[in-house]
Amino acid sequence: MAAPVHTPDTATPPHRADLTPGPAAAVLRPAGARRNPVIRVAAESTDLALRNLLHLRRSPGLLISCLVEPVVYALLIGYVFGNSLGGHAYRSYMMGGLIAQTVAFTTTFTTVGLSRDLEQGMVDRFRALPVSRVALLLGRTTSDLTTCLASVAVTTTCGLLMGWRAHTGPVEVAAGVLLVLLFSFAMSWIGVFVALIAPNAQVAGSLGLIWLFPATFISSGFVSGSTLPGPLSTVAAWNPITSLANALRRLFGNTPPPGFPVQHDWPARHPALYTAGCSVLLIALFITLSTWRYRTRTSR
Repeated sequence: MAAPVHTPDTATPPHRADLTPGPAAAVLRPAGARRNPVIRVAAESTDLALRNLLHLRRSPGLLISCLVEPVVYALLIGYVFGNSLGGHAYRSYMMGGLIAQTVAFTTTFTTVGLSRDLEQGMVDRFRALPVSRVALLLGRTTSDLTTCLASVAVTTTCGLLMGWRAHTGPVEVAAGVLLVLLFSFAMSWIGVFVALIAPNAQVAGSLGLIWLFPATFISSGFVSGSTLPGPLSTVAAWNPITSLANALRRLFGNTPPPGFPVQHDWPARHPALYTAGCSVLLIALFITLSTWRYRTRTSR
């Protein structure tokens, strides 16, 4: 009788079984394109940003608010106050301040959206996944850029209906749009930090507005900062919302009405440079603070 033929065992040895990548490991292991930390954070942030945009369908109130508020402010400031401040010439000049205010107030959507995710346990679910802390927060701020663009588009449409026009070329207009996006991204990180220090969504909504009103109106967005009393004039001169409004006026070619006093401080002479510098500093500061606060809050 012929001896039985022993075929080599191709199965994984028992002592190597724990090193064999199974189906679950293949899913959890990042793809080759995501092994680079920067690429991985960018890809995860994009996925989370898309999730936040899809989630807007379940929160139509937020979307309606970001589209209706610019119309209310445009009509209120343009016609209720505008007729006593210069009429048509003032309405054209105020558009820079109105866009700057719209960008600032979209910060509340970041604050409310993130605080709801924290309160409803969505952040805890994401923590169970191999997702970077920065990517989770970056996804929120990136998705809110879309909300900001929608609000600015509504504001611009209101301005066009009121007679406002840009008197410069497409390059200057594009530079203004890019500056708006940069400043909006910086303001969104402030909204992230406010959401992380608030105990619940209700408090976050209130905190998100308490500091925005003085920051927006103690500026040269709608009036001349030189007419403000005492130290408020200096605060308005160095307020980045003022510099954003002045930069947009310069880039769009909107001159002040006759007799309208203007400030001549360094930010007023270099508004675009000052706005860009403040935006970069705010992003660096509040990314650091928000990441630290997120780590301490979720580790409890």
